[in-house]
Amino acid sequence: QDQEYFADGMAGEILNLLAQVPDLLVAARTSSFYFKGKQTKIPDIARELGVINVLEGSVRRSGDRLRVTAQLVRADNGYHLWSATYDRELHDLFKVQDEIANAVVQALQIKLAGGELSRRKGGTQNLEAYQLYLRAANAFHQNTPSSFDAAAEYLDQAIKLDPSYGIPWTLLALNALLKTIYGDLDAAEGYERVRQLEEHALQLSPNLARTSLVVVFMLNWDWAAAETELQRALAFDPTNSIALAVAGRLSFTLGHWVDAERQYHASLARDPLNPFAMGGLGEFYYKTGRYAEAEATFRKMIELAPGALLYRQYLGAALLLQGKAEAALAMVQQDVDEGSRLYYLPIMLQANGRMAEADEALQAQIARWADRKAAVVAITYAYRGDHDLALQWLERAYTQKEPDLVFVIFGNPLLGTLTDDPRYKAFLRKMNLPE
Repeated sequence: QDQEYFADGMAGEILNLLAQVPDLLVAARTSSFYFKGKQTKIPDIARELGVINVLEGSVRRSGDRLRVTAQLVRADNGYHLWSATYDRELHDLFKVQDEIANAVVQALQIKLAGGELSRRKGGTQNLEAYQLYLRAANAFHQNTPSSFDAAAEYLDQAIKLDPSYGIPWTLLALNALLKTIYGDLDAAEGYERVRQLEEHALQLSPNLARTSLVVVFMLNWDWAAAETELQRALAFDPTNSIALAVAGRLSFTLGHWVDAERQYHASLARDPLNPFAMGGLGEFYYKTGRYAEAEATFRKMIELAPGALLYRQYLGAALLLQGKAEAALAMVQQDVDEGSRLYYLPIMLQANGRMAEADEALQAQIARWADRKAAVVAITYAYRGDHDLALQWLERAYTQKEPDLVFVIFGNPLLGTLTDDPRYKAFLRKMNLPE
């Protein structure tokens, strides 16, 4: 268990190398790693991921010695297409990863136009920095507030050892972005930090993923810049599942619903068990009135990432709008994070006729979120039919430049008749959004 981060990192790096091959569809990390620790048979894994072959292996480490085993298995008949064992010194780690990736490509009889696969730019030859990055990635993918803090600490240490190591800078940017979206960082401070981190990463390695920068432009309502930056990201890697999911979000926000659904499905085709893309598709269904599909998608998303913030709130809203008020209240109350639980709790209590408790929850919501998520309070007042107070809180959210104005407010059915109010339409115009 103490080497789990190391083995995960090796698997992730080999996956990244294989994903460079134009003619090879490789299930992305999030979906592949879903099966870690589960007693799932290879044919079942292949069916879930939509692949023909599965690469599996193990890492044993003793001091500075490594033993890496790997085998490429055809899922339908269990035959080994290739297998190998590598006994090496730790300093040969990067070479071993490259050798395995190239051996897999050869076993699949794929011709590489540019010769052998090479490590992507933005990497490092500093083993200690690399291992710290692996620890950071392992923490980050746990997707909890405490894991984000742990990831940032590891990344800071890795950068101190190798300041030119570009990839940790991008993960730091994404880390800061999520902390801003979840309300742990002030919006203006968070956006500026993300922008600085991402731009520094791009200076070190221009071809690194730039999706965090796309989202920052979206949250600053600069839609043209977001579109330009997104096209750059997709030009570098048109099959990047996160970039495709971000494209879905951008398209939906700008009113291009057909494009949004296509892009979300394209993201999930590449990474079928990615909670981020699945959650985005669920939100698309929810905001377009397809509540049963939203419910099913949110349930799957929570199964994939039980600790993810807010999605029990979204599932509760989808249940409420199907007339399942009791189930909706029970769902939002399951959220283990208090701040997240307060998103829709006042609404759910009201829908169940418990107004005294709803008023109490609203006061708790205001106390917790007034300075970071005023938009959440606006939704509560809109659901109550109080347009004046809803708009006052929206204006506060606008002044605070809150992420929820893009991610939660726009298209939310819980706003009810507020969306017909001319003042609300004028508010959307201030953000250059369609009415």
